[in-house]
Amino acid sequence: MEYEAVIGLETHVQLKTQSKMWCGCANQYGSEPNTNVCPVCLGLPGVLPVPNAEALRKTVLTGYLLNCEIPRFAKFDRKSYFYPDMPKNYQLTQYDQPSTANGYVEFEFQGGISRVRITRAHLEEDVGKSTHFERHSGVDFNRAGVPLLEIVSEPDLTSADMAYAYLNALTEILHQGGISDCDMEKGMVRCDVNVSVRPVGSQELGAKIEIKNMNSFSGVRRALEYEIPRQIEAVKRGEKLIQSTRRWDDVAGITEQMRTKEDAHDYRYFPDPDLMPLAPTDEWLAGVKAQVIELPLARKQRFMSDFGLPAGDAEVFKINPTLGNYFEGIAKQAKNPKAVANWVINNLQAKLAELNEAEKSEQGSMGLEPADMKLSSLADLKFKPEAILELVNLVEAKTISSSAAQQVFAEMFATGKAPAAIVQEKGLAQVSDTGAIEQFCDEALAANPKFVADYKAGKVAVLNALKGQVMKLSKGKANPALVGEILERKLKS
Repeated sequence: MEYEAVIGLETHVQLKTQSKMWCGCANQYGSEPNTNVCPVCLGLPGVLPVPNAEALRKTVLTGYLLNCEIPRFAKFDRKSYFYPDMPKNYQLTQYDQPSTANGYVEFEFQGGISRVRITRAHLEEDVGKSTHFERHSGVDFNRAGVPLLEIVSEPDLTSADMAYAYLNALTEILHQGGISDCDMEKGMVRCDVNVSVRPVGSQELGAKIEIKNMNSFSGVRRALEYEIPRQIEAVKRGEKLIQSTRRWDDVAGITEQMRTKEDAHDYRYFPDPDLMPLAPTDEWLAGVKAQVIELPLARKQRFMSDFGLPAGDAEVFKINPTLGNYFEGIAKQAKNPKAVANWVINNLQAKLAELNEAEKSEQGSMGLEPADMKLSSLADLKFKPEAILELVNLVEAKTISSSAAQQVFAEMFATGKAPAAIVQEKGLAQVSDTGAIEQFCDEALAANPKFVADYKAGKVAVLNALKGQVMKLSKGKANPALVGEILERKLKS
């Protein structure tokens, strides 16, 4: 009997806010342990939580980005459990009436577009961070109370690779939408994996196994690549799987059972008596909806259809929306948007990357931390975007050669001068005068009789060597297409 996997993901994303969810403490990574704390986030008796308005806005904005419904009534609940990193011994979260529900994410997978349904994206608070030493453990409560979105998918995923593609698409949306920085190294995104197996064609779900606290997408993929075959082999042996929670050991490459799974009633959910329900107005919702960005996948598809870009170029602009906006501003005026894309991706982006690497090295030697470094960006360019279009037009009109265009671009980048002015100043205009090129061709043929003999003996590849000689004589200014035509005519005469 053949078996298939059924996978659902619970993705926890820290919201990009200045302060925590219920108090004014800084939402700041990297501070000294237990310095961003107060009586509220430490859960001391008698304190009252006050909701973070920006977190509420970002939650609903996430709902719109993920095509969710936005209920007109939502509430906060207490989820009771007793871990050292939970100072109140309960977590403020949303249980049966969340702020968003019933959405979906579309993403590219195996040459097509896949859709994963989103059950809900609900708002809660993060917990502290436990650190285990050789003889003792410590808890840092700086993270406790940081606003956290839990985005729960339906069990629509069927493989480790599909889960990986979904997670990347999801965080791309959230990052570009301004919801979160999604920096996994700083713990801003964590994932719980729910996976079961069943006979192919069956509609009944198997026992759900949860793999907790995955902190990298590649780890999620590796864990599923181990866990799915493990469950299939167990079922084939006649073993009865039970609902449970496991941990992923990335070093050993295995999952290990931690405990049998709790059910919802084990957490004793009940509405928080200190917090009013949420009832957003039409006006407030309209203001949030106005901030919805174009989704990355929609942008890629539009760039391919509107500008005729190949998928690879459109993917670059999907991943880097700032670069995409820069390109689009030029491409709308271009006769050949593909040529503009080539210059923006292969020259402009590459030059900025090269410059930033040099700056990182220099500033790192000065002892600066990455967060303090000032790196070059599109905003620092000395030339206007229209200069790229002007350069492309000069090449398209055969006013300058491709090699001369590289010289012009380097000068633009360094000085900010207009391409036409650089061409005139440096005498880079391409020679298209037939008489002048014929003279260069005659000189090259006279100076290279062996190449001529080889060509007439059938070695047509030497034509490129002769072209190179002509370009050298013309100091790179001869029109390469005309050079080829004239050389071929003269060699065949």
